[in-house]
Amino acid sequence: MTDFKLPDIGEGIVECEVVEWRIKEGDVIEEDQPVVEVMTDKALVEITAPEAGRVTRLYVPKGEIAKVHAPLFAYEAEGEAPAEPSAQQRSSNKEEVTPPEPAPSTASPSGGASKDFILPDIGEGIVECEVVEWRIAEGDMIEEDQPVVDVMTDKALVEITAPEAGRVTRLYVAKGEIARVHAPLFAYAPEHAEDTGETASTASSLPQSAARQAPRSDMPATSSASASQASGQGPHGRIPASPAVRRLLREHGLRLEQVPGSGKQGRVLKEDVQAFLERGDTAAAASTPAREAVPSTRPATGEGEVRVEPLRGVRAAMARQMVASASTIPHFQYGEELDVTELLAMRERLKPEAQAFDARLTLMPFFMKAMALAVRDFPILNSRLNEAGDEIHYLPSCNIGMAVDGKAGLMVPNVKGVERLTLLEIAGEIQRLTAEAREGRVASSDLRGGTITISNIGALGGTYAAPIINAPEVAIVAIGKTQWLPRFDAQGAVVKRAIMSVTWAGDHRLIDGGTIARFCNTWKGYLEAPETMLLHLG
Repeated sequence: MTDFKLPDIGEGIVECEVVEWRIKEGDVIEEDQPVVEVMTDKALVEITAPEAGRVTRLYVPKGEIAKVHAPLFAYEAEGEAPAEPSAQQRSSNKEEVTPPEPAPSTASPSGGASKDFILPDIGEGIVECEVVEWRIAEGDMIEEDQPVVDVMTDKALVEITAPEAGRVTRLYVAKGEIARVHAPLFAYAPEHAEDTGETASTASSLPQSAARQAPRSDMPATSSASASQASGQGPHGRIPASPAVRRLLREHGLRLEQVPGSGKQGRVLKEDVQAFLERGDTAAAASTPAREAVPSTRPATGEGEVRVEPLRGVRAAMARQMVASASTIPHFQYGEELDVTELLAMRERLKPEAQAFDARLTLMPFFMKAMALAVRDFPILNSRLNEAGDEIHYLPSCNIGMAVDGKAGLMVPNVKGVERLTLLEIAGEIQRLTAEAREGRVASSDLRGGTITISNIGALGGTYAAPIINAPEVAIVAIGKTQWLPRFDAQGAVVKRAIMSVTWAGDHRLIDGGTIARFCNTWKGYLEAPETMLLHLG
């Protein structure tokens, strides 16, 4: 019988809530079959079976908290003789267990002093990722939950942490190479493992790396602990908190960085959140410095040679998405000009008020709010066609996506339920999503569920574009830069006006030119006379 332990789900998550078991004890499972859904502080994650077999025990009931690296369920592998769980296996939730994947033959054969870290499921069917940056070297000492490597999936940059303290003995995948899920990523000797000949020889063969680590371990523990508490973060720059606490913060519109933690290593407790709410504090969230994700390249060896860069991660996902969209959706384009003179004047009047709420008021919140109002009259713009192509699904919320050109590539996070949000709330969400997208760390929940998209090419100086629809949506608009141009007023006099060109792309299976023209005119009306939006705000 084998225990399947909950793998690292990424970004420093140490526990999650079991939302739904898809299996029960005694069920026969297949490799890669969904077995359980768990809720992290970021999104709902589906955990799959590592191999075929029969489920013998579920360790964590529905609604309870599961710990990363602790047993989640037990199973008998296909072809394995049935056996009663031993006392050691029954108590495995208190001890370190063997990873679900067998260790490769390169692991230490002399008593298991060196262990392989198996790359866990990173979610959403991802089977491989690119190693962007190793934070450790062979021979380095590591601590539990210490960031060891950044990997790039087709969604975002993900940080992998150490399962326990020890010493790194081998890095299996070089920077820029592809790592496979359920395959060894690195090997390490646990801190309390019995010293063996192989461990000693490995240490002696890496004196420089060990020497680099020695000064770090000689630092006083009290100084490190006090620094962590002072910063309100754990020892590796992240704030520890349980999923229940993070959910409570989301319910009250708070960020984790705003609430001072009183737990170990700055951990934010439920009592801290309640005390924060009672005080009515409005502390600003701490900003996290962005890390540069440098794409892997093959260096040129001579003048004039071609530089080769693999197409991976978010860029590869975008390439597949755009090819599928352009080849399966019949696009048509529609262009228009907006006079945003009055809108610019209103924004200037409102900017001081927005700054008092720590919100940066750009034109994008107005574009989104006006679009959500226009969608009420033209719900076909907020629909999608089913896979069979015989049903139109009208969506209940207007989740407006915005294309962000970040370090990891083009990402399209979306603001959920724009029709229910104020301009200040929309501005806050835009600010948050833009910062996360530029750093390449957008939560998967923020990338899913978009219903219509805005691409602001004007921010880069463009005036016109022919955008490709972000399937399965049915429309996208590209917004050009604002230009001060001469126009005639009602009396025929030439006046200076702020003109912006917009270009729509529509799915001609559901939308015709007349529909998108009428929709654009409604949207344009709200933006050219922005005070009219007040008549329709709930």
